[in-house]
Amino acid sequence: MDQATTPQPDLRWHPGLLPDPIDLDTAPFWAAAAQRRLTYQTCDACGAVVFFPRRHCPECLGRALTWHDSAGLGSVYTFSVVRASRDPRFADRVPYCVALIDLDEGFRMMSSVVDTDVNTIAIGQRVQLGWARSGDALLPVFRPEPA
Repeated sequence: MDQATTPQPDLRWHPGLLPDPIDLDTAPFWAAAAQRRLTYQTCDACGAVVFFPRRHCPECLGRALTWHDSAGLGSVYTFSVVRASRDPRFADRVPYCVALIDLDEGFRMMSSVVDTDVNTIAIGQRVQLGWARSGDALLPVFRPEPA
């Protein structure tokens, strides 16, 4: 399914809860996200996959990194279902799923699993990239892959 035509979930995100994307390390990531592209880096010296965005390789400390687009396919490494929130900014979102996603390119990221019954999410479940709007930003979220 084309990500541009996929209906956007109403996650009721609040602009005050996002990191500031005006940062030398993360600005390219957020610029790509605005185009619905999930990006990661690899080290030119040792080949390590680098995520979260930064200016050096955590394996060899090399500073030559190359940006790549992810296909947005992966699996749930682990997850937690939030069923109650003391923070009023999240109270109307419960229950929701926070998950660590292992992307097929070799990096892991924290995100949300959306558009599914939270009671059906499982470790190892295959997921695909989607996007959710939060103020002016687009955030990567994941949906179960169609069977």
